[in-house]
Amino acid sequence: MPLYREKQLQEISQHFQIYGQILHAEACKIGHINETYTATYNQGGVLVRYIHQKINQTVFKNPVAVMDNIMRVTTHIWGKLTAQEVPEVTRRVLTIVPTRDGKPFYQGSDGEYWRTFVFIEKVQSFESVHLPAQAYEAGKAFGLFQSLLSDLGGARLHETIPDFHNTRKRFAALQKAIAEDRCNRAASAAREIEFARKQEPWIGLLLDAHASGKIPERITHNDTKFNNVMLDWESGHATCVLDLDTVMPGLVHYDFGDMVRTTTSPTMEDEEDLAKVEMQMPMFESLARGYLSTAGSFLTPAEKSYLAFSGKLITFTIGIRFLTDYLLGDTYFRVHRPHHNLDRCRTQFKLVQSIAEQEEAMQKLVDSV
Repeated sequence: MPLYREKQLQEISQHFQIYGQILHAEACKIGHINETYTATYNQGGVLVRYIHQKINQTVFKNPVAVMDNIMRVTTHIWGKLTAQEVPEVTRRVLTIVPTRDGKPFYQGSDGEYWRTFVFIEKVQSFESVHLPAQAYEAGKAFGLFQSLLSDLGGARLHETIPDFHNTRKRFAALQKAIAEDRCNRAASAAREIEFARKQEPWIGLLLDAHASGKIPERITHNDTKFNNVMLDWESGHATCVLDLDTVMPGLVHYDFGDMVRTTTSPTMEDEEDLAKVEMQMPMFESLARGYLSTAGSFLTPAEKSYLAFSGKLITFTIGIRFLTDYLLGDTYFRVHRPHHNLDRCRTQFKLVQSIAEQEEAMQKLVDSV
């Protein structure tokens, strides 16, 4: 870590209710969006870790609204778990460390927003699923997350990224990026562009079902990648769901669909060898059973009827987001190599094809659970 950043973190840390001396901090390489550090403190001779994170204001235009959502959601989950006498609550929901003046964030003189979380120990995350048991835990964790928030009262949560999973608008943005071709990249993505355009007839199915009142709005996570679930080192069971910036009103299918995308293929989302990319039915079965074990109690029959389809839709939606960002010059997602976003897009589109081939069998399995 550069010395200047170390000094900056030392200054920032003093604004939070942390009692102890910061010893060192390390940058976390996971995640595409925010700037994240793991900091170690000496508190009375005991080493304690915290997460310091700078909110990306290019992506999240209203950090105050983001933090308001996170505070409401974590407070509600904390209260329900405590009432249920669930052990180790601080390992099962993110704990926000307030600033010295009681706020959930600190805004520096440069206008940047910082927040701090208690570091959850003895857990790990994975970029991809290796075992059906892990897929089960992922489904169970996000199903429980939705279930715990199904009775959250008060005003509607803020939309931290409006139309985040609105596939029609994502498709329109792609069309605009293709037409402008500001970085002269459309020719290198010709096959992907052609594939995307062929899928247009079905991209509004969920939006239409919601608009007609067939499926209800819920509070959803909206970024249910497998690496946003922390698994206990010893038991392998899910403990906590991370990355709550996109928690907002949505459809349960946004969450389930992204779980299908990130847990049922044996590869990471930027796999370059497309021959390895496929939707594995044993993984899907474990995922669906895990999800329905915790979410099944509040889902309507209509919601269940779209679960298999949601995997195809959300994978396609993420794919066109990667493609759009590639055409725009990689302005949203962090890239670590040339054509990284195009590689990500190709992986998603290959998975869309695999899901489409098995969609009927997938839904039959859901109906049987």
